This record gives sequence, structure tokens and C-alpha cells, in this order.
Amino acid sequence: MSDFWNQAFDLRGRCALVTGGAAGIGHACATLLASRGARVVLLDRNLEVAQIAAQLGDGHMGIALDVRDKAAIEAAVEQAAQAFGRLDLLVNSAGVALLDKALDVSEEAWDSTLDINLKASFFVAQAVARHLRGSGGGRIVNLASQAAVIGLDRHVAYCASKAAVVGMTRVLAMEWAEFGITVNAVSPTIVETELGKQAWAGEVGERAKRLIPVGRFARPEEIAAAVLYLLSDAAAMITGENLVIDGGYSIQ
Repeated sequence: MSDFWNQAFDLRGRCALVTGGAAGIGHACATLLASRGARVVLLDRNLEVAQIAAQLGDGHMGIALDVRDKAAIEAAVEQAAQAFGRLDLLVNSAGVALLDKALDVSEEAWDSTLDINLKASFFVAQAVARHLRGSGGGRIVNLASQAAVIGLDRHVAYCASKAAVVGMTRVLAMEWAEFGITVNAVSPTIVETELGKQAWAGEVGERAKRLIPVGRFARPEEIAAAVLYLLSDAAAMITGENLVIDGGYSIQ
């Protein structure tokens, strides 16, 4: 049994793409995957993403791009495939939350939210899956949110985009299973990233914690651990699922 677990979580020789990999959950995922031996490609709008990738150690890559640009996505995926000779894993973590009351949401905010959270996730997955299809398969994890399964005040565009990510995940899992590709989603509650700490500081954060049965927010490393499991060989039989990591918030 120990050999199974050691092999299942050994990612040496595999290449992982992580969108939004320069910070937050994406960076936590990239750091963990690199520690398990994967060569990691960070895709991020941060112009310093190459330097951030270098901090993970030797053999990693960072590509700056706007994930709303389909041509840029396709070029970045091709660049990664050429550089490493293969693609195996994808974590779609890039996202945005532009919050407002439903009566006040602007067209620009709506379009940006859907473009980054949903459209980009699909076209990155599509570009990567075209490589995985010809190489025997791989694994894809899409970052959704507890907002995919519950309604939240001022989150209409965000909730819509993340619910759509879960729906998309199920369809991709169905269509791509024959190619050996598993596709799953992870849906966290509020996560203590640097941005999360700022947005939920003080009394507003304390009120939010009181709504979570375990009484706290999630840590980036906890989300990364779940992502690693779904990317590992231990999860080869799991596809089309949405793993909610919210400390019991949505079961109430």
C-alpha cells in the first residue's frame, strides 16, 4: 500500500500548467506541485511571473498573458508544450470577483467576470486537452467556489460564473473520459490569501467566520492539497466532481 501512495503522488516527469499561478491559491498549488516533482508553468498577468516561477526552483517557467485573449492562451500552451515536450496537468485558478448589487452590475463588470472566470477556463482547458488527447490523458482541475452552489449577496456575476464552471467541468469530464482525461472542480469558501485577508479583515471577516461551522477561513495550502489529490493517480477514478471545501457552510 505504501508503494501505491508514494507512486500516486510522485509527479516527477510531469508538466503542470497553473493559471493565476503568481499569487494566491494558484501559487500555493504551483508550489505544492513543484515540491512533488512536477515541472510547473505559471500563466499569469503579473509581468514578474517568470521571476516568480524561478523561485520555485530550477526547471519551471512563467508566461505573462491576459487570459481573456484566446490567441495568447493558445500560444502560451504551445510554448509550454514545446519547452517541456509534454503536458500532463492543468489547474485553472485565474479568477476575479467584481461585486455589486444585481440592480447595479455594469455590463463591463459582468463581461469581465464571465470572461476571466468561465471563458478563459474553458479555452485553457480546450488547448491543453488537445495535447492530452494525443498523449494518453491527463488531469484538469478547475477552481470554482462555494458561490457555485449557494447564493451570496452582491455576487450575482461571480455566482453565475462559478456555477457555470461546475457545469462546464461535468461536460468536459463526460466528453474527455475516453481520452484518459479526468476533469474535476474544487469549490473553496473564503481563503486566507493576501487579497482574502485584506478583503475580509476586521468585523466583516469575523461575521463571515461565524457563518462557517468550523469557525475559520480556509488556508491556501488546504486548497492546494485537495487539488494535488485530484491531479494524482490516486484520484484516477474521480471525474466530473465538485469538491466543496467550505468548513460546512453550504450544508446548513
